[in-house]
Amino acid sequence: MKGARERRVRVLAHLTELSELPLGGLPEPAFKERLRAELMSGALAAAEPDAPEERAAGRPRPLLGGLLGGLLGGRGRRRRSRGRPLLSQLATVGLVAALMVSSFATYRAVPGDSLYPLKRAAETTLVRLTSDDAERAARELDSAKARAKEVATLLGSSVDGPLVDETLKDMEESTRAGISRLERAEPRSPKIKKFARDQKEAVKPMLQQLDEDQLAQAEGYLSYIEGLAAPE
Repeated sequence: MKGARERRVRVLAHLTELSELPLGGLPEPAFKERLRAELMSGALAAAEPDAPEERAAGRPRPLLGGLLGGLLGGRGRRRRSRGRPLLSQLATVGLVAALMVSSFATYRAVPGDSLYPLKRAAETTLVRLTSDDAERAARELDSAKARAKEVATLLGSSVDGPLVDETLKDMEESTRAGISRLERAEPRSPKIKKFARDQKEAVKPMLQQLDEDQLAQAEGYLSYIEGLAAPE
C-alpha cells in the first residue's frame, strides 16, 4: 500500500509539472535532461531490485526510476525466476520511456490532432489523482481555461465546426464540475469570481467567429459565468 501511494505521488508530480506548460509550449531543456537521466536510472532500478540495506535506510528511488520500477518490479522478479531474459524487461522499459517522452508533444495538441486524446487522458488522470476537493476544483477550472484557448486556436484555423462544438461543450462541463466542487470546498471563494472574469475575457472575443449554434452555446456559457461574477 505504501509503495502504491508513493508511485501515485510521483505520477502526480510529473503530470503537474507537465500541465503547467503553456499551450503550444515545450518543456525546458533542464526538465528533459532530468527526465532522460531518470529514465536511465529507472531501467537500472527495474533490472536490479533494491538492496536490503537501501530499503532499510529508506533511500528513495529517482522519481521516474521508482515509477518504472513499480510498473515492472513484481512481474520482473517473477520473469527472472522463470529464466526470462533481461533484454525483454529493458525493451519494455524502453517502450514506456518512449511513450513518456512522446507525450511532451501532446501539450501542443488541439482537438483534431492525433495526440489530442493523450493530452486529455493525462489531464483527466491529473484531476482524478487529486484527492483534495479545492485542488481538484482548481484543476477542473484549469481544464476549462485550456478548452477556451483551444477554441480560440480552432477558430483561427480551417477546421470542421463539430470540433469547436465539442470543445465548447467540454469547456462548459469542466467549468460546472469545477465550480460545483469549489463551492462545496470553499463556499464564496474569491477564486470563483476571478475565474468567471478571466473566462469572460477569453470567450467574448470569439463570439463574432461562431456560427449560429455555437453562438447560442457560447452565450449560454457566458450567461452562466456572469452569474458567478455578479455581486452578492
